[in-house]
Amino acid sequence: MPEPAESNELTSAAPSIEQIKATMRATWMAGDFGVVARTISGSAEAFIGRLSLAAGTRLLDVATGTGNLAIPAARAGAIVTGVDIAANLLVQARERAAAAGLAIQFDEGDAEALPYADASFDIVVSMFGAMFAPRPALVASELARVLKPGGTLAMANWNPASFSGAMFKLGSKHAPPPPGIAPPALWGDEVIVRERLAPYFTHIATSLIPVDFDLPTNPAGAVDFFRKYFGPTQVAFNRLDQAGQHAFAAALEALYSEANVSPDPSSHTLIHNQFLEVVATRT
Repeated sequence: MPEPAESNELTSAAPSIEQIKATMRATWMAGDFGVVARTISGSAEAFIGRLSLAAGTRLLDVATGTGNLAIPAARAGAIVTGVDIAANLLVQARERAAAAGLAIQFDEGDAEALPYADASFDIVVSMFGAMFAPRPALVASELARVLKPGGTLAMANWNPASFSGAMFKLGSKHAPPPPGIAPPALWGDEVIVRERLAPYFTHIATSLIPVDFDLPTNPAGAVDFFRKYFGPTQVAFNRLDQAGQHAFAAALEALYSEANVSPDPSSHTLIHNQFLEVVATRT
């Protein structure tokens, strides 16, 4: 099945962009993403480590969430700003930074309309964040706009072939998104991400990076974990009637069970996942 064509415009059958943004904000404020973020914090620290940040680098973390990238970047000596659409996640990010004794500016804002002047940052990063904004062409132009010429963009995006890609595809089947919205995992397709960034960036390098989902519970418990704490999964379930919820839960459990490589699947879920790391230079 062909993927939706790239466009900044939504189809006439879609809700307004204001409605979509309100729903997106509510989705990421649902559950408690901070709990989920802790399970991938090691990958976030490794992502920042690969950038070899110089002290004093001005860095923007787009869709910072609870600060998984912002905090290790500040520890490395960068001057860090984080921005996110979900105010409650920013509360957690500020608390984490304060507890670590780090001075980080956290702002509420939208990846499609970043509240910063042109060429404000040396590096812009986003991990499993900007990829969820509904209009990818606007995201690409905004990421470029706030970067200085010669600056670096670094993204970590779930790719379609990953376990997360399969999970998102299953979620779209049971609780379809508004028409005209491109699947977020397309940001993890090497060909498509190059097309999106090409108008603004050169030296676009991509690599697949492994990451594990490692949870101390069986696959049914893993589904319950994401249903409770991961806003998009929680909201998808809430859109369904009882029969729909049962079918979605069963499908997710089957997906988790098939991917589980733990030697003790009755009490442990270990899934090998991956993301596409993208590093590009602003023209």
